[in-house]
Amino acid sequence: MKLSVADLNSHYGPAHILFDIALEVADGEVVALLGRNGAGKSTTFRSIVGLVEQRSGRIAFEGNDVSRAPTYEIVRRGLGYVPEERRIFTELSVEENLEVGRQARRRNAPYWTREKLFALFPNLAELRHRPGGRMSGGEQQMLTIARTLMGNPSLVLLDEPSEGLSPKIVEQMVAAILTMKKEGVSIIVSEQNLHFAKLISDRAYIIERGRICFSGTMTELDARPDVRDAHLSI
Repeated sequence: MKLSVADLNSHYGPAHILFDIALEVADGEVVALLGRNGAGKSTTFRSIVGLVEQRSGRIAFEGNDVSRAPTYEIVRRGLGYVPEERRIFTELSVEENLEVGRQARRRNAPYWTREKLFALFPNLAELRHRPGGRMSGGEQQMLTIARTLMGNPSLVLLDEPSEGLSPKIVEQMVAAILTMKKEGVSIIVSEQNLHFAKLISDRAYIIERGRICFSGTMTELDARPDVRDAHLSI
């Protein structure tokens, strides 16, 4: 199992946000974490990578317990995190942003070069010398993912990758994620957009108010309109 989370509880100060979260991601699998705004998706990701200090439970990455590991150690082990806020270096060019993310080749993960990433995201190839701050939101999202891949992760957490993107860019994002999967990257995607999630995901979890309330394949979720209406409808 690539990632295994069990009994995860997280707090912001005195506020209890996540309650006994349990989820798994297998090798080469794309898993969706679905839920409305404020359901706990981003907190789950931040807890997995060690950015939420007040947490309990067990987090295993590639069979190793990283529950108490600092964020930098988790990332060095090959777990990539693409935050919703993107956080690119606006004064640096596309190529310079990519170089910031460079890490050594890993035995258990695909190896990414700038040219390979430009093939994955052709828009970035055309803008390779442009500062990140002079790019559209969709282009910045592509750059954030590409920069994370420069670290050669075996698992990537993608937080709301389709949010605010044009339909054309969303299509490109779907193609990129499916290519990442084909290359051997395991992926967990947090999403509100069920249609987008269905195009890329093997399985789904639904989170509401910090609790997992559904776990199953996308086919099983399709067969449960009551669950979709109760937890995903706006």
